[in-house]
Amino acid sequence: MNTELTITTERIDDFPLLLAVMQRLGLPEILDRHLKLHGLHKGLSWGWIGVIWLAHILSQGDHRKLPVQAWVRQAQETIVRITGLSELTELDFTDDRLSKLLTRLSQPALWQAIEQELGANLIRVYELPTQRVRLDATTVSGYHADATSTLFQFGHSKDDPTLRQVKVMMAALDPLGLPLVTEVVAGNEADDPLYVPAIARVLAIIQAAGLLFVGDCKMSAIATRAYVQSLDHFYLCPLAQTGHTPSEMAQSIAAANAHPEALQTLHVTAADGSEQLLAQGCTFERQLQVTTEAGSQAWSERVLLVRMERLRQRQLTSLNERLAQATDKLLALTPAPGRGKRQIQTEADLVTAATAILQRYEVEGLLTYTFERQETRRVRYVGRGRGGAERPQQETVTVRYQLTTVERNATALAAHEQTLGWRVYVTNAPATELTWEEAVLAYRDEWLMERGFHRLKGAPLSLDPLFVKRDDQIVGLTNLLSIAVRLLTLVEFVVRRNLKQNQERLVGLLPQNPKKGIDNPTTERLLQAFRDITLTIVNLPGQRIRHVTPLNALQVRILELPGLSPAVYTAPAKN
Repeated sequence: MNTELTITTERIDDFPLLLAVMQRLGLPEILDRHLKLHGLHKGLSWGWIGVIWLAHILSQGDHRKLPVQAWVRQAQETIVRITGLSELTELDFTDDRLSKLLTRLSQPALWQAIEQELGANLIRVYELPTQRVRLDATTVSGYHADATSTLFQFGHSKDDPTLRQVKVMMAALDPLGLPLVTEVVAGNEADDPLYVPAIARVLAIIQAAGLLFVGDCKMSAIATRAYVQSLDHFYLCPLAQTGHTPSEMAQSIAAANAHPEALQTLHVTAADGSEQLLAQGCTFERQLQVTTEAGSQAWSERVLLVRMERLRQRQLTSLNERLAQATDKLLALTPAPGRGKRQIQTEADLVTAATAILQRYEVEGLLTYTFERQETRRVRYVGRGRGGAERPQQETVTVRYQLTTVERNATALAAHEQTLGWRVYVTNAPATELTWEEAVLAYRDEWLMERGFHRLKGAPLSLDPLFVKRDDQIVGLTNLLSIAVRLLTLVEFVVRRNLKQNQERLVGLLPQNPKKGIDNPTTERLLQAFRDITLTIVNLPGQRIRHVTPLNALQVRILELPGLSPAVYTAPAKN
């Protein structure tokens, strides 16, 4: 009796978990409602194509279109068993079809409708806090030499100013750092005009009163503050150091330093349990009168003067380093005479060189130096031959300038140190809504936005550098990956919230210390715990047996924390 036995294995890993989270949010249905199918479209809907592609991106850490088709081919049984999509084929994930999905996601009206419904679902399903929203922009560079692109332009960049770039504006829900709004614009656009449209789109998602919008100094444009005030919402941002702000800030700092007993103080508890000074400062109010297209507007604004202790210490360290470097450079201007040692021969040259050093290290007025004029006289016989009583002689005078001392100006230095560490913030929120201490702590969490940017631009999404060239593909890919950032942020927040509520720690997530329990795991570390889970399929004559690697206790608990069931992994094994 001839029997044929075939065994195939498919990697499951974290795919069922990711897919279950997206299904719970209704992401396939949301995408399908807005990305309408063409009448001649065959195969999977855009919603399921997008969801499965997102699962591949997050599971494999690769957003390229090319590997998706091969991945679907080797995992087709798993995908079909989990989703029930019996019509799924690898041809649904060709490069051409994925490009069409990105083109649709790049259309502003469709994308804004998708993110509005998705944002509302995220907040509703997981009962997320909606009192505070952060706004910021970042840049993404690419190796694009084609100047015809409307998006890839040269502009101010913290990454690599020698490369063309696009700019990504984002509004995120606090304290999660969960993106609510994403906008892709040209890399040379200014940040200031991007805040008002982003705020308007946030308010279409969160329809509540008294939201606090937190942003950097580019959000402090008077038109942006007036817009937030007109909607009866609140803003908190540092003032840009332009116009009259530097001089006004200097006067306020001097007044605060003159009365240190009146300063408020804020302490935080360090990791070792000790109390450490975080900030000192004070508050005063002023009246603003602004005329915009909507008419004249007046309101009361609180100015928060804050001296951050860690910032002050960093600036003090930097100041001392620059003073030492400037001192060494000044003394090196006038080396002792010798072979190859260039000498300064005029006072003007010495002063010019010294001033350039003081300006370079930003220590003008903080260092003083003295110098002297030195002459060396030398008598020589004119012409060749031995000297004699009657031989004519010639005297040569060589002039050099020598720095004698370089000293620190104690008075100016003490006055300058009093200005270090200060920041000035403005808010229209009354003290009953936002105290001085709460404002300091709120802006201190600005790193939450940077966390999302790091995920978008670095591992696991790796958008930077951008290799796609067409503008619609750039926008569509960025929008798609912003959904991935939402998923990573959401899972992390919900798991951490439940762990803290249960006073629980997960043990076994740290390979270097498997017995240590943690209550603040990242989503990336949680997904890593599901590596090497496989679906094994044994084909016998007239029979097919499926087997999934059994879940351990840690994996089961990880699924339970965001409200999922272990059944998402056992379903593919049903025979």
